[in-house]
Amino acid sequence: MRRLVLLRHGRTAWNDAGRAQGHADVPLDDVGEVQAKTVAPLLAALSPVAVWSSDLSRAARTAAHVGAESGLEPVLDARLREFDVGPNRTGLTSEQYAATFPGEHAALLAGDIAGIPGRETNDDVLARFLPALATCAESLGEGETGVVVSHGAALRVAVPAFLGWGDDPGESLVGLANCGWAELELSASTWTGGVERWRLAAWNRVATP
Repeated sequence: MRRLVLLRHGRTAWNDAGRAQGHADVPLDDVGEVQAKTVAPLLAALSPVAVWSSDLSRAARTAAHVGAESGLEPVLDARLREFDVGPNRTGLTSEQYAATFPGEHAALLAGDIAGIPGRETNDDVLARFLPALATCAESLGEGETGVVVSHGAALRVAVPAFLGWGDDPGESLVGLANCGWAELELSASTWTGGVERWRLAAWNRVATP
């Protein structure tokens, strides 16, 4: 069996305030640092052979804690970034966005993402994220575990696509908590006729400080 652990970064001040982050390089706050330090030994206990991370600091810092506990140097990859939410949405709460850019907010609610300047669609994110995730998965040998540190919205969309759940854009999954993680396992079973395939083994596991 091979295993991928997909970890969302720890909390930031913008998370706490409900402000959209996207590609803004917002650092962990004090709570986020505690979350990352708490989850790191739990993931290190899984004996990962590699840690990959988004290059945004909130993810990279979380990955650094996991890497330190595991004796590994995280590999940063910009393809594992969060959705780019566009310049007008970045830094605003949903209420502020609706008040300041009502046309864009209405387009977002209607699913007209292409009409929002600078905002990535699901397909945009998957086009960069899935090849990165496939590279991580393909590098694992039998019995090995790898950790990928990324972002909530990107992971929520990428996991169903990686697992082949058709057109499901992540609507069947609750959002990952800060430093919540998912576990994917590559193994064969009677259900798959003995063929190996990636399956969701756990979603939104969290550590208790």
